Amino acid sequence: MPTFQFLPFAALLGTLGFLCVVFTGFWSHHWRGGFAWDGSAKMFNWHPVFMVTGMLVLYGAAVLVYRVPSSWEGRKLPWKLLHAALTLTAFVLVVLGLVAVFRFHNAKGTPNMYSLHSWLGLTAVLFFSCQWLMGFAAFLLPWSPAWLRIIYKPIHVFFGSTILTLAMAASISGINEKLFFSLTNKTVPYARLPPEAWFANFLGMLILVFGLLVLWALATPAWKRPESESLGAQQPLFH
Repeated sequence: MPTFQFLPFAALLGTLGFLCVVFTGFWSHHWRGGFAWDGSAKMFNWHPVFMVTGMLVLYGAAVLVYRVPSSWEGRKLPWKLLHAALTLTAFVLVVLGLVAVFRFHNAKGTPNMYSLHSWLGLTAVLFFSCQWLMGFAAFLLPWSPAWLRIIYKPIHVFFGSTILTLAMAASISGINEKLFFSLTNKTVPYARLPPEAWFANFLGMLILVFGLLVLWALATPAWKRPESESLGAQQPLFH
């Protein structure tokens, strides 16, 4: 039964997500100098922490809300609100992460939005913003018509996986970019694989495993919520 299969899997995902956040924070604190909110390199260190926590881990939890077996019974509204709350919290962290990196770049005179990492990240954030607004309008507002929910639902599901994939790509490319910038001939070259490089590379692989497992859970038919009610009969936020 999915009840006994999904919950241990969810516990595994929760552990991996927690490790992603802890490892990102440890890397930023131990090798990159810690944290501050003053436009310095220490302010930049909040960027990977907020992005991994929000765009990857919290977002990954949000997209799996409807895979929890207990969500298959009773009213769907509480689970909609939980899904919306998780994604909104993730969005707030993403905004803080963007503020951290832009303030650091502007204070240092570094150009913005020139790297592939930044393009991938901004694409993920823009899709994420549109996804949240459209999801709120289609599934929670009382005047949302049934035909809109029917048409938009497969699009919402598709972009849910797409955004997570973009977040994975942006996170891994960001780790790689930071290592190339930081581990130069003035320190220990990246090519010689100092301890920081080993640790950050492992973090990138951990992020990859977490994201792929979330995508696998989304694609597992046995863990999908049964469509016991039509989209037209689903309750909006206010009735």
